[in-house]
Amino acid sequence: MQIPPDFPPTQAVWRPLPGPAPHRDLCTDCGISRSSAPKRCGEACQFIQPDYPALEARVHGRVRDPQQGDELYFGVHQRMLRAALQPASPGAQWTGITTRLAQRLLETGAVDAVLTMAPDPNDRWRPVPVLVTKPEGMAQCRGMRMGYAPLLALLEPALQQGYKRLAVIGIPCQVYALRALEEQLGLERLYVIGTPCSDNTTTERFHEFLALVAAQTNDKPEDITYLEFLADYHVELRYQDGRHRKVPFLMLPLSDLPRDFFPLTCRTCVDYTNALADMTVGYMGGEGQQWLLVRNARGEELLKLLGDDVKVSAPGSAGKRQGPVKGFLANTERAAGGLPLRRMPQWLRPVVGWLMPRVGPRGLEFARARLEMKAVETIIHLRREEPRRLKSMVPAHVWALVKPYGMTPAPQELPSQAATAAKNLS
Repeated sequence: MQIPPDFPPTQAVWRPLPGPAPHRDLCTDCGISRSSAPKRCGEACQFIQPDYPALEARVHGRVRDPQQGDELYFGVHQRMLRAALQPASPGAQWTGITTRLAQRLLETGAVDAVLTMAPDPNDRWRPVPVLVTKPEGMAQCRGMRMGYAPLLALLEPALQQGYKRLAVIGIPCQVYALRALEEQLGLERLYVIGTPCSDNTTTERFHEFLALVAAQTNDKPEDITYLEFLADYHVELRYQDGRHRKVPFLMLPLSDLPRDFFPLTCRTCVDYTNALADMTVGYMGGEGQQWLLVRNARGEELLKLLGDDVKVSAPGSAGKRQGPVKGFLANTERAAGGLPLRRMPQWLRPVVGWLMPRVGPRGLEFARARLEMKAVETIIHLRREEPRRLKSMVPAHVWALVKPYGMTPAPQELPSQAATAAKNLS
C-alpha cells in the first residue's frame, strides 16, 4: 500500500494507492489480494467456496427462509420499500439515498470513515477506492462508475489510522469478502450499505460499449456523463449539456458485444441483491423509485437516519416473468454454445419496446425475473466453462430458482452438504 505524503489524512476524501494485485483466477479485484495477507482470498472469495447460510446466520441472525415472502429470491430481509429522498440530492444517480446515508453516519459520529468509490480524476467512469472522513466529502462520490476497484485494500490503511467504526458501500463480491473476514478486523462497529450488481466489466470494455451506444444515438461518447439500465426496459443517458434521454433496450447494439465482454465472474455471480449487506439500496424493484431491502436491525438503524427526508411506500408487482426467463434461457444456451443469437427484426423492435413497459414483468416481478435469469446464466456458463466449480460455487437456493425451468443438478454438481439444504428449499 502506497501511503500519500499527507498521511495522516487531512482532507475529506483520502485516496491511498493500493499495491499491485497478484493474479487470481475468477477475480473481480475486491482488494484482499492487495493486502498484507493476500492468501486470505482462499477464505474470503465469493468465487471459491462461498457459504451464504453461515454468513447469513452470522450477519442477520438467521438464514433466508424460502417460505417467508420473497426471501428465496432476495435474501434475508425485515422489509422491502420503494423510497425516494425529497427533495432529491443534486447530481445523484437516483435520488441520493446511498450518499445521504453515508453523510448521516459521518454527521452523527456513528462512524469514523466511509469506504466507497469516487471517480478517477482522469476518467469519470473509472472507480477509485477512497476513504471519506467528512460528510461533505461524500458529494465527490455521487453517481455511477463502471469497472473493478480494490475497495477492501483500504481496510488496512483505515485501521492503521485508528478508524475502528467504519461504513462500507460495496458491491456483492466486495461485501462477501468483507463479511467473511469481519471477525478478524477488530472493528468496534461496521455498517454495510450494499448496492446490487450484475454484469460488471472493465472500464476499458465499458468505453467500447459507450462508443457503440453513442454511434447508435448519433452522440459523442465524451458527451455522455451517465448511462443506466432501468427497470422500465429503457436505458437512461445524461449529457454534459444537461440533456436527458431514454432509449429502449432493444434499440441498443447489445448483441454486437463480443462474447467475452462480461467476464466469467460476472456471468456466474449468485448474489445480485447483495444479501449480506445491512441494507441493499437499488432500483430494480422500485418501479421508477429506489428499492430498499432492510435486512437486519442495523439496516433499520440506517433507515432511521434519513428521518422525514425519505418518502417510502410498498413496492408493487405486475406482469409475468416466465416467458421472458424462458426466452433468456434459450438465447443464453445458444450463445454459450457458440451459436448466433436469435435477433428480433429491426422493424419489430420499436413495437416490442413500447409494449414491454406496459405488459412485461414490472416491480418485484421484474426483480424476480432478473434473479432467475442470473441463476440460469450462472449454471449454463459454469457447465460450459468451469464444470468442476459448480459444486462449490452454486448455493442451494440458486438451484431452487432454476428448478421451474427444468434445470436440476447432476450428482457431481451438488456437494453432499448442500443436498439437504437444496431439498429444504425446493
